[in-house]
Amino acid sequence: MMDAARRELERMRESSDVWQELRYEPATDADGDDCDANAVRRAKVLWALQYDRQPGDLPLVRWLAEQEALCRSEAPSQGMTEQTRLAGFLLAEHRQVEDVWLHWEIKQANFDTGCGYDLEHLLAAGVQSTIAYVRDSGHAERDAVLKSLLDEDQPFVSEEDMGEWLQAERSWFPTDPAAEDPLTWIERAVLAGDRELALRELGRWAADRPRDKDTLRQLSYQFADLGAFAEAARAERDGLVFVDNAWDSASAWQRLAELERQAGDHRAAWEALRECRLALDDVSGWPEVGLGRTYVHELFLLAGSAEDELAAVVFAEADRQARDVPGLPFVVLRNAAAAAGRVGDQSRAEHYQELRDAERQRIDTEMGRA
Repeated sequence: MMDAARRELERMRESSDVWQELRYEPATDADGDDCDANAVRRAKVLWALQYDRQPGDLPLVRWLAEQEALCRSEAPSQGMTEQTRLAGFLLAEHRQVEDVWLHWEIKQANFDTGCGYDLEHLLAAGVQSTIAYVRDSGHAERDAVLKSLLDEDQPFVSEEDMGEWLQAERSWFPTDPAAEDPLTWIERAVLAGDRELALRELGRWAADRPRDKDTLRQLSYQFADLGAFAEAARAERDGLVFVDNAWDSASAWQRLAELERQAGDHRAAWEALRECRLALDDVSGWPEVGLGRTYVHELFLLAGSAEDELAAVVFAEADRQARDVPGLPFVVLRNAAAAAGRVGDQSRAEHYQELRDAERQRIDTEMGRA
């Protein structure tokens, strides 16, 4: 993965004409969701720049940071990715005072960057020199930037704070690939679409750690993200020994049921849901909370995917439990109707279809009012 990234960086260094290949470009992914067609290619160049920093790369770094700012401002889910943070850090390492405006553009891209993109980025060229530069400028964002940097004429960030921040960021983004946390390589492999590399790195990470609560939780979620549901279920089941209260027990059994269903072991999923229901007996008011609705939803999902005989048994239980859980969301009612149809219960299918359609109408009405 990094060999290809390094080759791509060399191409970018040879000519700015090819930078357009890394631009933010709105697209639609295989699931029909909005995305950036060049996000992965841009990320790989940023990773290569992290490990091979050269003064002459400043124009390229600026251009990549501009694309990240645009991507974050246009992305439907907003958020702040690790790539955006890396682009900002690489730009900050050049410590050019005029880049305060580009850092501000990233910070203002959306709500999440506004909260998560550190103010220190703007002051990377020096606290007093940056404030003086902004004060003397005629930039349209001059007053807004000064307001973010100052508290009654006193900087929010001191020079000492800046030194500590830079040290922490340099530790987070080391220059040596071998110094990276293996979890970083897992995330990057997932983004790059290299599932096998991600699985290898996950195994390497787990090999050096005790099989404790935190490790098992991380394994469960990481394996699930990689579509390795049987391995995720195994880690989730092992983690049950660390559960110490009814709520967490019910939640863990429900998640295990979901993973077993996704792994195709429907009998194991059904047993996990039965354990979940037992744990819910000790959760006060469980039908009124999200955990209860999630439990019922998982029952309907299992009924919709299990083999015929088991599907009928699970649907009967789902239907019985659903009667005690008010306010079932649209997605639950939709899957309930589908499960009823699959097991051939036409009466209950019509019942859930009516509830589903009524909920859809309620949502449409509320959206229209909004």
